[in-house]
Amino acid sequence: MSIVYLGLGSNLGDRQNYLNTAIMHLSKNGCHLLKQSTYLETEPVGGPPHQGLFLNGVIKIETQFSPHELLTLIHQIESQLHRVRNIENGPRTIDIDILIFDQLTINEPNLKIPHPRIKEREFVLKPLAEIAPEESIHFADENI
Repeated sequence: MSIVYLGLGSNLGDRQNYLNTAIMHLSKNGCHLLKQSTYLETEPVGGPPHQGLFLNGVIKIETQFSPHELLTLIHQIESQLHRVRNIENGPRTIDIDILIFDQLTINEPNLKIPHPRIKEREFVLKPLAEIAPEESIHFADENI
């Protein structure tokens, strides 16, 4: 079993429902939820102007999936929740990112672990620090 931290975000529609539904789908499909941060409302980072605010959170899961299998499941869940990828960093119903997968380092075109922009994203660092301060300290200049 692997320990994985996932970042979740939504800025379209019923944001909290999209986040909760994504977690439910993960739980029903081989990902055991161990911890969940509170949700944090944040301004969009990058992308087109005038997007709605994001609701973000981080979860800790346990899974038997490989990183690639988990990424496939994530893309299936995002598709089921009507995620559209037509504008880079554009508005989205759901966004699920693999932040940390055990102690693995993967640097492939479609899969980078740990997530390469953790250090730049307070909306990831704060929820990560809430549920896993020992992990967040690796990515933050200061303990949050």
